[in-house]
Amino acid sequence: MASIGNAMEWYDWSSYVAFAALLGPRFFPGKSAAVSVLGALAVFAVGFFFRPLGGALIGAYSDRRGRAAALRLSLLLMAGGSLLIAVAPTYGSAGVAAPALLVLARAVQGLSAGGEVTAMSTYVNEIAPRGRRGLYSSAIYISTTLGTLAATLLALALRSALPSGALADWGWRAPFALGALLAVYGWCLRRRMRETDAFSAAGPPQRNPALRVLRRHPAATARVVGFTLGTTVVYYTFASYLPLYAQHTHNIPVNAALWASLGAQLLFMAALPFFGALSDRYGRRPLLITFGAGFTLLSPLFFTLLTDSAVRLFAVMAAALLLFACCAASAPSAMLEMFPTGVRSSGIGLPYSLTVAVFGGTAPYLIEYLTAHGHAGWYPWYVVALCLVSTATFFLYRETKDVELRRVGEEP
Repeated sequence: MASIGNAMEWYDWSSYVAFAALLGPRFFPGKSAAVSVLGALAVFAVGFFFRPLGGALIGAYSDRRGRAAALRLSLLLMAGGSLLIAVAPTYGSAGVAAPALLVLARAVQGLSAGGEVTAMSTYVNEIAPRGRRGLYSSAIYISTTLGTLAATLLALALRSALPSGALADWGWRAPFALGALLAVYGWCLRRRMRETDAFSAAGPPQRNPALRVLRRHPAATARVVGFTLGTTVVYYTFASYLPLYAQHTHNIPVNAALWASLGAQLLFMAALPFFGALSDRYGRRPLLITFGAGFTLLSPLFFTLLTDSAVRLFAVMAAALLLFACCAASAPSAMLEMFPTGVRSSGIGLPYSLTVAVFGGTAPYLIEYLTAHGHAGWYPWYVVALCLVSTATFFLYRETKDVELRRVGEEP
């Protein structure tokens, strides 16, 4: 039930990217398509900047009221944000009120997404048997990718079934209306979720868990930031935005780019349980270092290989996502294994979501901005720099795969 709800949550989140090219002219009419898309992507980044608040607030709620309660709250917020996008008036009918409502909707979705990552990761790791947390954690990105794929498939279906005029007039609303309904259904499923044994046995909730994390666990908090720097920029570059980038920069047809993305993400999903099992057997650290070092060395090459070929796009995305799977199947467990139960959700909530907001949410905008100003070649080196920091953090990280979550104690 947790995984199904997570897939629905990320379907809603990903629908915005899948339809950004249509949302831009509706809400940000400009002199060119590029200006309109930049406006839509700026709102996409706004959603990310509300993720730290969601991570902090819903993370604290998770540590005080339980993981299941936090997961239900996050889905309700996502449903509200999607419904608002579905019914929002366009700029032509409401003027500046239209983009304002879009910003509000993305803010609510940002709160939801920040809390979902926190509560979902904590829940999955706390219900997993010892020695299987990496395998169980692979379900996080599997369900996240399922949601993204559902948004991609619906985009393909609507583009094939509707004339371009109908798609621009009202068809873009359908994914968000459906997303709101799915989120409500996911909330109904999550009403039947049981609380984790680790939380139930943890005793009275901590007061101000977010502040307690910063005061008692500064080193672990810093490691979460170091882990996330390279991870988030890689994910939102190669898993989320690359198809749209290939369309604008290399003139790959929309449908061809979406099918390339679909194939690459299916390979990524299939590989995740394997890498999760590897992290349980050999440890999180070797896989994390492989991810960090790999992208430090290969990021410029990945961008160099992109051309106007959808086959090349698929090959680059597939290779990048398989390398990213080393991290996706091991990092969630590694970060959560650093914190005691009473502050576990808060431990990753604020630092993780803040880092994602600053470096992940702005990645698509930064690519577009640099490309529009003739500096597209700078972006791969930006990815390299962030991955270097993460790789250094991975080298300094002490292996935690064998720790007992209930026995991770308070630091003095």
